[in-house]
Amino acid sequence: MVSETALAAMLEANFAPWVRALGIVIEELHLDGVSLSIAATPAVARAGGTLCGQATMALADTAMALAIARVTGGFPAMTTITQTTSFLRPVRGQRLFARARVLRLGRTLAYGEIVLHEGEEARPVAHATSSYMLLAAATPSESGTAAGGERPRER
Repeated sequence: MVSETALAAMLEANFAPWVRALGIVIEELHLDGVSLSIAATPAVARAGGTLCGQATMALADTAMALAIARVTGGFPAMTTITQTTSFLRPVRGQRLFARARVLRLGRTLAYGEIVLHEGEEARPVAHATSSYMLLAAATPSESGTAAGGERPRER
């Protein structure tokens, strides 16, 4: 499992400047993922003062990528294949939280869900599911093992 300090370094090293500019905070580490948050600032607000969908989806995507890193023990080369987001109600609070869970981790694919909420996970503002291709796992290194190290067994 990856530490909070290591995840923060991965966030800084692997994400675009505009994603880092969201001010993402690592809130909590879980055995199956992570919880992140962003402030609902005017920079990410839409007309009417609600948080824009682009910021919500970026937080969800980032949370799942870091959840995969947490579960695999490092930041594997990966790419988002799908992300389906259902917006359930507007974000009107001061902070948006994302609880990302890795539901299935294979050798080359990962699948997970993200519950987005304003502080009470049981009252989501959005729900996302996503799948990722683990690129390094598909390309053996010179040593004959998957680049990026061993992955946990599928359960």
